[in-house]
Amino acid sequence: MSRRGFLHHSAWFGAAVGLAVAGGEVVSQVAGAPMARAESGRPELRFVQLSDSHLGFQGPANTDVVASFAESIARVNSLGYTPDFVIHTGDLTHLSTPDQFDQVKQMLLGLNTPHVFTVPGEHDSVDDGGQKYRAAFGQGTRGDGWYSFDIAGVHVIALVNTLNLQSLGHLGTDQVDFVRKDVQGLHNDTPIVVFSHIPLFAMYPQWGWGTDDAAQVLSLLSRFDSVTCLNGHVHQLFSKTEDKVVFHSATTTAYPLPHPGDGPAPKPVTLPPGQLHAALGVREVTYRKGQQALAVTDTPLP
Repeated sequence: MSRRGFLHHSAWFGAAVGLAVAGGEVVSQVAGAPMARAESGRPELRFVQLSDSHLGFQGPANTDVVASFAESIARVNSLGYTPDFVIHTGDLTHLSTPDQFDQVKQMLLGLNTPHVFTVPGEHDSVDDGGQKYRAAFGQGTRGDGWYSFDIAGVHVIALVNTLNLQSLGHLGTDQVDFVRKDVQGLHNDTPIVVFSHIPLFAMYPQWGWGTDDAAQVLSLLSRFDSVTCLNGHVHQLFSKTEDKVVFHSATTTAYPLPHPGDGPAPKPVTLPPGQLHAALGVREVTYRKGQQALAVTDTPLP
């Protein structure tokens, strides 16, 4: 994709990106938008994605990340329905201190949902290979924190690609083997949802926005009719389709990052006074059965 094409398809707005499984297809849906419906008249599954809260960050790009994260949680709680679960796709904290993990854990308890699932970002393992993260959020996971579960006929896989980093995200042979065994007995028509922190596609390798061995996992999922991969890390919304796999990058609840190529590195962007609040809004995506295109509306937080 050209740089111009990237800018056309990406946006700075967004906090809570909801998704629905309707008629066996995962479709994107943002807080406040009418939820896509299955033929039965109700969604089969509804959940919400949060990402990159960076609790503990201190800097001019956002002087109160706790307040903006709390505002995003309030937005989730005002959806008008109870999500089946909420996922946080990493960088829950900024410096992976015990106090920061405790604070984000207490805040997540305020979500109106029966289940909260997480994966770590690289900021959640800055000095210990993710040990403090796993102590706080790793109960019931395998290896460095990966796991899977089934809900409403959908198979969900949580991957960790923020350890053993070189220039890109990395999964490793143990995790690839886990996915191979995990999906072995599933039918091809089972909807698959994968979430990780770093993108599983080459969004912008120059900045480390990709995973070096993602192709090994994606090849194991190529036989399935519907595969949706969700990630954080890049602090901006972006969607991409490769064959039958759809990738959705979520925005942040903390601070924006530049678009790929805007500057030498992905450093926090300080917006002019009064504009940060608008940059941490939501993107509304509406799906209507029978229409291939999604209707997209960007709306800042009130």
